[in-house]
Amino acid sequence: MGNDDCLFCKIVAGEISSTRLYDDSDVIVILDVNPISRGHSLVIPKHHYEYLESVDPRVFGRVAEVARSLSSHMIETGFCEGTNLFLSNHKVANQSVFHLHMHVIPRRAKDNVNLAGWWKELSQGLSSSDVKDLASKLSFE
Repeated sequence: MGNDDCLFCKIVAGEISSTRLYDDSDVIVILDVNPISRGHSLVIPKHHYEYLESVDPRVFGRVAEVARSLSSHMIETGFCEGTNLFLSNHKVANQSVFHLHMHVIPRRAKDNVNLAGWWKELSQGLSSSDVKDLASKLSFE
């Protein structure tokens, strides 16, 4: 079920302490020890899946469902005003722990987390020919 060298597998097994917010047969939710904002949490499948493309679709659905529930709880209780959900997949995408996990990042007005600024700075416009080319390469059923 786990990988002996994996930090998150050790957390799931209870070998490394964590602050658990949720625990069921498929996933745990823990507070991130290096948070972007207060309450930043991680939704982690209990089974070791290194990458998004290797995760059982049912388990990934559970990860997404729990992340949605946590996000809703944070907003409905007034803990925060919004959230960002984030998942890095592979080293080139800055995945640093190679056990699939989803970040739930609470957001508040004036929290100095400027994802929109970062996005705008990096975004690139597309010509109509670029759009057609990308559509032909990326469309799937």
